[in-house]
Amino acid sequence: MQITEEPKIRIESSRPSMNLRHVVESQQFTVPLLMELFDRTRLMERIVARGGTLDYQNRILASLFYEPSTRTRFSFEAAMHRLGGRVLSTEHARYFSSAIETEQVEDSIRIIGSYSDVIVIRHNQEGGARRAAAVSPVPVINAGDGEGGQHPTQALLDLFTIYRERPIEGLSVAFIGELDRGRTVRSLAYLLAKFDRVKIYFVSPPELQMKPDILEYLDRHEVKYEIEADINKVVGEVDVVYQTRIRPDRVSSVASQMRYAIDSSVLPKLKPNAMILHPLPRTVELDKTVDSDPRAFYFRQAANGLVVRMALLTMLLDR
Repeated sequence: MQITEEPKIRIESSRPSMNLRHVVESQQFTVPLLMELFDRTRLMERIVARGGTLDYQNRILASLFYEPSTRTRFSFEAAMHRLGGRVLSTEHARYFSSAIETEQVEDSIRIIGSYSDVIVIRHNQEGGARRAAAVSPVPVINAGDGEGGQHPTQALLDLFTIYRERPIEGLSVAFIGELDRGRTVRSLAYLLAKFDRVKIYFVSPPELQMKPDILEYLDRHEVKYEIEADINKVVGEVDVVYQTRIRPDRVSSVASQMRYAIDSSVLPKLKPNAMILHPLPRTVELDKTVDSDPRAFYFRQAANGLVVRMALLTMLLDR
């Protein structure tokens, strides 16, 4: 599709512009900042529909992935291309850097920041993105760090997917699966805590339940939540079912893993207007028979990653 040149992007919003230097964790987003991001995201939808823009043709994104990724890396790179910019990319950064582990991120970021205008980093260690942001001369975006860290841009696109369909205030959400190490559910829990009358259900085997730091955060912000081990007690009560994987090596048997799966037998128990989300990729926890159900939003959810990340890049590049 041919890209046509149009005037510089302008956000028509009554909300004041918010200064955003880096995107490291979900906690840094306020509700007004989220609403500004969502305003921009709707504009990005229109820009993508016309083929993109050339407004950022002189900007370079460095995609620095210390762990493999497909959806996140491609959506960020596609986002930069749709904005007219260029991309430097590696999916094997941990093998190209210094062998001195404690210096690896900081030294690489200082150099790569001199080549680019924004850095998207996925790091194998929790806190890797924060270390990068601390020394970077350009904005840094956390695309997932460690096991049990965060993945804030996934949470932003998850929240936008919900926001497009219904008010977030008063929402009830069930997080199901391997929660203790779930970067996506941790990040989304932080965002949901910013809205009134939200209730969260954490549904998983006891040994994989959400870590205390998230529960303590919800307690401090007076967010209601429940801990549950039986999926059948919860799925019929919530507006959103957020399904995640359970890796086979973390449970005692396949039968234990399948007790937390969504398939055609679970669908009749859901509310008629419920939403089923999943950060993908999936395995046995989300059966393909669910795909044709109108409550299955996970492919739209994944597609929203492009426009949300485009909007986020403009907020960082326009500062």
